[in-house]
Amino acid sequence: MIIKRRQFIKTTAAGIALTAVTGNILGCTSSSSMAGEKLSEFGLQLYTLRDVLPNNPKGVLKQLADMGYKQIESYNHDTLGMFWGMSNKEFKKYMDDLGMKLVSSHCDINKNFEKQVDDAAEIGMNYLLCPSLDNEKNMNKDACKNFADIFNQKGSLCKSKGIKFGYHNHDGPLNPRDGNVTLLDILIQNTDPSLVDFEMDIYWVVTAGQDPVKWFEKYPNRFRLCHIKDRKKNIPLTDREESVDLGKGSIDFRNILKVAKQKGMEYFIVEQEKYEGTTPLAAAKADADYMKDLKI
Repeated sequence: MIIKRRQFIKTTAAGIALTAVTGNILGCTSSSSMAGEKLSEFGLQLYTLRDVLPNNPKGVLKQLADMGYKQIESYNHDTLGMFWGMSNKEFKKYMDDLGMKLVSSHCDINKNFEKQVDDAAEIGMNYLLCPSLDNEKNMNKDACKNFADIFNQKGSLCKSKGIKFGYHNHDGPLNPRDGNVTLLDILIQNTDPSLVDFEMDIYWVVTAGQDPVKWFEKYPNRFRLCHIKDRKKNIPLTDREESVDLGKGSIDFRNILKVAKQKGMEYFIVEQEKYEGTTPLAAAKADADYMKDLKI
């Protein structure tokens, strides 16, 4: 059964110390003065603005364009849907007017999926993404393979309409099972690369105690999208939901994203889920400023 994107996120009991496993990926924030090239475009996952967007979708989207975001990743709002109370064509026109593009959306793959594919294809979206799976933490190998088959089917439908299908990870799929294999390994190894891509949430890979760079190197050209979300400094990995403004946290995005781009990453999408002493829109602005200055 597929569930909503954060319904399954619960505090785990794993007592993994932050410094025990992440020395090469944490504690070294990016420096814009270092050599490299700036990204020409970056996006925002609208879940970042879940508390303000429903009240004034067009006004908030206009503010995002003014901040410098060129791409948007949506999600299925309970009442407004992925097009925020507009039709798919109305949403696209508004995006065009703002100089932005809706490149992807998280969606419910068990509810009206064919209609979602048709709507996305009609306006030239690039991806529909499965945001999470039920019981990701404890799912066994056979169940994982079953979902890989489902993903291939969804990907085949998307491909027939000219768009792509992908899966977004949290930390559950990174928990080893059946030896050292993870759910993410099984999904990648048992899906057709021509049908299924992956969106790495870098924050959740780090929170699982793993190195995003090693995943990019292990599976080149499988991770085509990513979520860029920073993690509070000097906290244990058992403190799971601790995102902060980009550049204020512990994740070394400059080096991670440099490798990601070399290994096939195409869409760099900001997301923030927690705010300390700020507002969602102020956080989105700070994140945009960081991304505009980032060199990889």
